[in-house]
Amino acid sequence: MEYCLNIQFANANKTYYFKTDDETIKENDYVVVESIVGIEIGKVVGEIKPLEEINFHLQIKPILRKATRFDITQKRENDKAAKKAMTIFNESIKSLNLDMNLLNAEYTLDKTKILFTYLASERVDFRELLKVLANKLGCRIELKQISPREKAQKIGGIGICGLELCCTKFINVFEGITLSKAKNQMLSINLPKLSGQCGKLMCCLKYEDDLYTEEKKNFPQIGTIITYDKKEYKVTGINIISKTIKIENEENIDFLTLEEFNKLNNKKKK
Repeated sequence: MEYCLNIQFANANKTYYFKTDDETIKENDYVVVESIVGIEIGKVVGEIKPLEEINFHLQIKPILRKATRFDITQKRENDKAAKKAMTIFNESIKSLNLDMNLLNAEYTLDKTKILFTYLASERVDFRELLKVLANKLGCRIELKQISPREKAQKIGGIGICGLELCCTKFINVFEGITLSKAKNQMLSINLPKLSGQCGKLMCCLKYEDDLYTEEKKNFPQIGTIITYDKKEYKVTGINIISKTIKIENEENIDFLTLEEFNKLNNKKKK
């Protein structure tokens, strides 16, 4: 019988599915797997489930083996070596005058490759850097530029809602977030308040956007003229949450519930 396990890697908050037919593997065990990076050690987290119970349509790679004491020791040695490699990287980009901000370095378990993750404001020509690093480190070099959103995902944190960042918990693909979504939700265009830990517009702006678009169909357009209390008023604002409508004229400002407004509007039509 095959089982599905959630595997978490060092320096990563997200977990990934892997499968095994080894019934002895349990939560908190360390295992060796082949990821997109290479051969890595990961930790089993969460409940172990039969593979047939998992509704997952992408390919699930197998676990290679349980991590041995030698694997664990090798991982620790690799981590120490990666720190030295980071120093070499930073010295190299300084001498080559490259505008790069190194975030992390990680060797594969077999130490045949090292992955450097960095931030850069623009695209960097790192061909000369690759030659320098390959000569000094004696292994395959992979450089990965990530966006500010990916950096926040990698580091993790707490959002203004008091919960763990959505990008850390479940977001796999980042979609474009524009101010049009904030405007659609009638939010004040205050960039610091609308920005997340990454400095970009918060991903959560997209979650309720479709709902706002649908709910606004039940409300009058801004500028609609209505007769209320025998006087003519103009709709100047709506509140989707409280279901209220702001109306005003030169003399007065008032608020109606959506139900009250619809009754007035129906009388007008009659």
